[in-house]
Amino acid sequence: MTKKLIWIFLAAAGLLLAWQQSDIKIWLTQGERPAIAIPDFRGAGEAQQFMNTFNSTLFDELNTSGLFRMVPKSMYPLNNPQRPEDIRAAASEPRTPTHGLALGDWSSPPASANYLAFGYTAIQNNQLVLYGWLYNATQTTLSGAQVLGKIYLGSVDEQGARKVAREFAADIVAQFGGQSLLGSKIYFVSDRTGSQEIWSMDPDGSNQQQITRYGSISIMPSVSPDGTKIAFTSYAKGNPAIFIHSVETGRRLPFYNQVASMNATPDFTPDGQQLVYSSTASGWAQIYIANIDGSGLRRISSTRAIEVEPKVNPKNGSEMVFVSGRTGPQQIFRMNLNGTDIQRLTPGEGEASNPSWHPNGQLIAYSWTRGFATGNFNVFIMDVATRQYNQLTHGAGRNENPSWAPDGRHIVFGSTRSGNSQIWSMLADGTQLKRLTTQGRNKTPVWGR
Repeated sequence: MTKKLIWIFLAAAGLLLAWQQSDIKIWLTQGERPAIAIPDFRGAGEAQQFMNTFNSTLFDELNTSGLFRMVPKSMYPLNNPQRPEDIRAAASEPRTPTHGLALGDWSSPPASANYLAFGYTAIQNNQLVLYGWLYNATQTTLSGAQVLGKIYLGSVDEQGARKVAREFAADIVAQFGGQSLLGSKIYFVSDRTGSQEIWSMDPDGSNQQQITRYGSISIMPSVSPDGTKIAFTSYAKGNPAIFIHSVETGRRLPFYNQVASMNATPDFTPDGQQLVYSSTASGWAQIYIANIDGSGLRRISSTRAIEVEPKVNPKNGSEMVFVSGRTGPQQIFRMNLNGTDIQRLTPGEGEASNPSWHPNGQLIAYSWTRGFATGNFNVFIMDVATRQYNQLTHGAGRNENPSWAPDGRHIVFGSTRSGNSQIWSMLADGTQLKRLTTQGRNKTPVWGR
């Protein structure tokens, strides 16, 4: 069937609109966000030396959550409360100024905050102790204003200050139905040591650590659903093969690679007991599935075209998306895990690759040239059911390998917008871009728990 006839067929079936970009953008951060004020916390005695780190971490964690509108500190009242005892619901007399010690000072212009986070730190029993509170600033009585009040413990150093700030921020985010990224990890490939190795880092780019040391090429990491294992493609033994490492011990785990010139692009099934991957065992790169040790091998796809990057739906575990050249330039397809019901998701123009499932199993992020010159990849998201898509990056280098965060509100990706390839993160509406890496060249990030 010719390409023209295929389009006529789709139009007759009422499916043509599925390929068109929706006028309604897919916003995952839509709606009016509550305004939150976070005056700088102070520390008692020696704790004060860590407060710059604490305050910047707390502000960044809440700002990048995408849940709040951060009230500029230039709009704050003169005085900041440190304890609930410092706050009054209102001035005792209308003419008595409170300058920040009344809730109304924060909810009224110019601050116009809905919520106020405050507290202080001290060093007690060789620990950094944070006393943190969150108040609803719009309440007229103090009895109903407190939303959160808790004590947090950390080590007496910069790391401890970051820890308690992140834990306090996580509890605030949870109050608004959000999921904190605390404890999650981003795995990526870096050549900063001379070879391409797998590294890890925290969501804000801190705590970057080398995972593999093969002195070879190790690429395309994938993380198990429970966050305890990573699978990746490595050339350490010659031909590209699949390696699995324990995140907890750092040791390599057994995996049988079938005889092939390439076994690559692995992804875990939602139960963590199997891997889907691409192999040239049959001649062409096709999709296979095997147990976590490589046993029980089964071929899924069967076509004379290159098929790579399988990703299993994290919600139902019964379908996958993958990249295939079966209709020409590489496009993104979906199919059931038994190889049936194959559908093309991207319309066929340009080149599409690097699909990544949203945690809800309804959206994917991917990279796409969208008909532009080869190499000008940008990050898109698509509703798989409707085929409606939205472009998140525009005209800023080559943007590839998007991966969803566990909270479903953030995306990490590789970009050359700064010159060479580095890792960036952003909200799922394309805002709040943040560069996470600077050393060497860094690529193919994946976000795990």
